[in-house]
Amino acid sequence: MTSAGLRGWSGRTIVTVMVAVFVLFFAIPLVWLLLATTKSARGLIVGNPFAPGSLDGLSTNWSQLFAFQDGAVTTWMGNSALYALGALIITLVAGIPAGYALALTEFRFRRLLLVLTLVVMLIPNTALVLPIFLELNAVGLIGSPLSVILPMSFFPFGVYLTYIYFSTSIPRDLLAAARIDGCREFEVFTKIALPLAAPIVALVAFFSFVQNWNNFFLPFVMLPSSDGYPVQVGLTSLLASTPAFNPSSAGAQSVQLPTLALATVVSVLPVLIVFLVSQRFLVAGMTAGGTKE
Repeated sequence: MTSAGLRGWSGRTIVTVMVAVFVLFFAIPLVWLLLATTKSARGLIVGNPFAPGSLDGLSTNWSQLFAFQDGAVTTWMGNSALYALGALIITLVAGIPAGYALALTEFRFRRLLLVLTLVVMLIPNTALVLPIFLELNAVGLIGSPLSVILPMSFFPFGVYLTYIYFSTSIPRDLLAAARIDGCREFEVFTKIALPLAAPIVALVAFFSFVQNWNNFFLPFVMLPSSDGYPVQVGLTSLLASTPAFNPSSAGAQSVQLPTLALATVVSVLPVLIVFLVSQRFLVAGMTAGGTKE
């Protein structure tokens, strides 16, 4: 075998192994999870793990899930939407202009603010939960929606993404021409720069929404009552009510494994829907800023 043929065979082998590892660790568990939502509790344990269940089983699990604690799952989903969208709005209103200002305007301490933005990006979010809790507790916000929305809206990664885009993809001559024509800085931003930045705005919005929706530790610490839980924290209540994980929970309010699997799928559906709807903008945003105008 020639050296070229050996390299080609080795390359195909590596690709095959990587695909096999991906299927083994990601695809198979995902397929099992989706099939589990269609089965009964007994069928999930004694039946073929990759045999599909039935629509009746899915309907039964759906009814049991949304009947849990008198519709707690619906409340949790609504709370998640409130927190994620509320924080998203604040993130866009504050973060996009901040990135623009850091990239295209000159002011005192501009470079210091940029360095601080980069440093904060490196700090794990969980490390900030305790000091944020102490601050919000001092002003009496613990237990309110604002105790979750305000910290979630702090999104330095979005500021940095916007900074990179405005620094590399917006022609400065175009902005200068607008200023010469009499536009104030606010008008330059809203009428010229912001429409051109639609792809990066969509990208920041997607990343912010996904992070907010999947945030567990922050609302777990900030919200003492289950009525205010988002769905990610609410899943712990479902888990605690599943006899397979907590034998003492057996009773009328217990949750079976297929219902728990369905709750997991339902909790990620909004993120999947947002991704599918905004996919075109996400691709444009990910490639934006790659070349200098």
